[in-house]
Amino acid sequence: MLSAFLPGPGGSLAGLGSLHTAGLNPGSPGLLQHQNQNSSTLCSECKLVEVHGVKVASFGTDGQELICLPQVFDLFLKHLVGGLHTVYTKLKRLDIAPVVCTVEQVRVLRGLGAIQPGVNRCKLISKKDFEILYQDCTSARSVDSLI
Repeated sequence: MLSAFLPGPGGSLAGLGSLHTAGLNPGSPGLLQHQNQNSSTLCSECKLVEVHGVKVASFGTDGQELICLPQVFDLFLKHLVGGLHTVYTKLKRLDIAPVVCTVEQVRVLRGLGAIQPGVNRCKLISKKDFEILYQDCTSARSVDSLI
């Protein structure tokens, strides 16, 4: 079922080697190949989308892909900023409002391994907003290294 999301034969994820190392487990409940296009509310159908060459968990709503903020933080931002609290401060400054996951979405993300087993809350962010956040984090890092 996941072969549609995995590049090339064998399905390695851009040097990560497996879904597990990308934070996702194959065959997990809730992982679907396509989203519910007709839903105007947050759905609990999850699919994998590519962000910077890595597949991450995503929910579709109103034609927009919303990706798991803690997962992309862990994959792309934790080495650039002090912690998730710093990310939330940056989001506020950038006027980006993440969407709070539903209980069902949190269950799906935990089942996929996109968030830690003990996590009860999670936020989603659009791919476009993530790119703005990522640019801000990488720009701040290069400015800090010049000082």
